Amino acid sequence: MSSQVKQCKCRKETEQEKYERIGRIVDEYKDREGSLIQILHAAQGIYGYLPVELQKFIADKLGKPLSEVYGVVSFYSFFSTKPRGKYTIRVCLGTACYVRGGKKIVEKLQEILGIGIGDTTDDGMFTLEVMRCIGACGLAPAMMINDTVYKQVNPDKLQSILEGLR
Repeated sequence: MSSQVKQCKCRKETEQEKYERIGRIVDEYKDREGSLIQILHAAQGIYGYLPVELQKFIADKLGKPLSEVYGVVSFYSFFSTKPRGKYTIRVCLGTACYVRGGKKIVEKLQEILGIGIGDTTDDGMFTLEVMRCIGACGLAPAMMINDTVYKQVNPDKLQSILEGLR
């Protein structure tokens, strides 16, 4: 029995190739009213985040001022101007979650991860964010890691939750 290891022949997309792909998307949607958010979603999906240089590229291709593009990016919480970790942790700080200890969860995560709100760990594993409400008030306090909701979280559970992701 042969034990050959197959290596992936996948090639990582270059910066230029990412910009070219984003440029094609902009060209496809630029004449559609209200398409900026769709373009930004697609661009973030390709690039991973929306640095100012990429926002300027999109603004120039659309013939819009950078301030308009930046205004949309900075207004919506689902857009990021910094690289995000493999896992995005969003702690709910809506009324029910806040009253039931949401702030303590944020403080403990900052301590465990060694980062502030909006930051990403040096190893690129975790990004920490807060949200006003994730719609899980009956499960408070709650948080999301990527698309998974964690209910009735307490600071003592956090270490084991994070270890399960590493």
